[in-house]
Amino acid sequence: MWTTGHFYPTGPMQGSSILDHLRGDMRMGPFGTGMVVAAQPEAVEAGVDALRAGGNAVDAAVACALVAGVVDPQMCGVAGFGSAQLFLPAGRPGADSGETVHTCVDFHGTSPAAVRPDMWEHLLVGETRDGFGFILDGNVNDVGYQSITTPGSLLAYYEAQTRYGRLDWADVVAPAIAWAADGFAIRPSVFHWWKEGATLGRADNVGRLAHTPAGRRIYFDENGSLRPIGDTLRNPDLARTLTRIAEGGADEFYRGGIAAEIDADMATNGGLLTAADLEGYRTVWGEPLRTTYRGLEVATNQPPGGGVMVAEMLNILGHFDLEAMGHNSVQYVRTVAEAMKWATADKEAHVGDPAFVDVPLERLLSTDHAAEMAQRIMAGERAHVDRMAGEPPDTTHVCVVDADGNAMSMTHSLGMPSGVVTEGLGFMYNGCMGVFDPRPGRAGSLAPGKRRFTSLCPTLLLGPRAPRRRSAAVRSRRSRGHPDRHGCASGDPQRRRSRHAGA
Repeated sequence: MWTTGHFYPTGPMQGSSILDHLRGDMRMGPFGTGMVVAAQPEAVEAGVDALRAGGNAVDAAVACALVAGVVDPQMCGVAGFGSAQLFLPAGRPGADSGETVHTCVDFHGTSPAAVRPDMWEHLLVGETRDGFGFILDGNVNDVGYQSITTPGSLLAYYEAQTRYGRLDWADVVAPAIAWAADGFAIRPSVFHWWKEGATLGRADNVGRLAHTPAGRRIYFDENGSLRPIGDTLRNPDLARTLTRIAEGGADEFYRGGIAAEIDADMATNGGLLTAADLEGYRTVWGEPLRTTYRGLEVATNQPPGGGVMVAEMLNILGHFDLEAMGHNSVQYVRTVAEAMKWATADKEAHVGDPAFVDVPLERLLSTDHAAEMAQRIMAGERAHVDRMAGEPPDTTHVCVVDADGNAMSMTHSLGMPSGVVTEGLGFMYNGCMGVFDPRPGRAGSLAPGKRRFTSLCPTLLLGPRAPRRRSAAVRSRRSRGHPDRHGCASGDPQRRRSRHAGA
């Protein structure tokens, strides 16, 4: 077993092999004892503890996500967005039917009701060099109060855990409260993101962290310098906020006292978000989008998530013998990159919030369309996607499988964080308004109540003894590998992955 983040089999080490480790002191089930994968060691520990306490994969994933929002606070948090996929082969805990649950929950950032389609058209400078947003004069969509969409992360965490978890909600939140109150050591990866200068047309991250007085108190020392690597960062305001959430559930954030504090701060500082936006926010639960690839069922998320891109790429690649090409040969890299580019071009032309845009899913996922794209690649055609840089590392991911084969795969993020921290609350809001197209009349254009497109694509590959494998693209907006048995996704870390970045 390998991963690009931190993994932890849920039994303690009692031998020299991974198999010995998996046996451990946990209850053995049809899938061993379980595993937790995430980018943050503290978050993984919280997930493992949830499993050891009798929780399932959903409890562990949510505990993991909440702690990640404390110790890696610009990658994710309660005021973020994301998408998750849940697979419970024995059904909902406590239910009599035992019917398998396989569902997705999308909690994308939603534009506030005050948004207008043309409100930023006159400020447009250009598209960010990585293609994940637009540059406006003054960076008003990137940093500050107008960059914030209605957040969905906390509501999704709460709904998933209270519907499909086994533990009490307060117990799942408790580890995050402890890390916020007691503090955590600032890791190099966190610090290096903090000090990153302006890149790809966006504002610099030091400016983000210093945007509000509350943020300056959290992330800077008394001399005005960023807290250094290894320093213990305590966030008592966030600990108090999480305690209120543990006691009052998601309602405290979306309808209660926290919502009132958010509303007052936004109104004072010219924000778009209101209490009405928070109260009206809804997650979207539904069936996964499905395709097949070389005998495996591929289940991923629906638009405006990025699952359609994954499915289209795999449908195209199904026409090629990638193994015969040789991993990362010139032909291999070109073929995979072109499949990614054709799918990306279709995404940019057609994919958006289905409530606002007619997404032609049937055509994009049809065998005829995949065959046409494959023929173009075979003929030497090149798709053109304007990109001048790699994707930014501003997202994180958690995968959990428990002893009963329950699985949860979740990508959650702040996008490029807004830099805004409300006095007394301790968390940073998302900056997802930067992804909407300020030009009216396009699939990604601004509109009130619209969910922003995202390439997030939590994906499960299902075989005869599902689940076969989870996508664990830690700090990635989309899966970077593909499930051919000769490639890196199959478990060989020595084989390098490839992705397209334009051309």
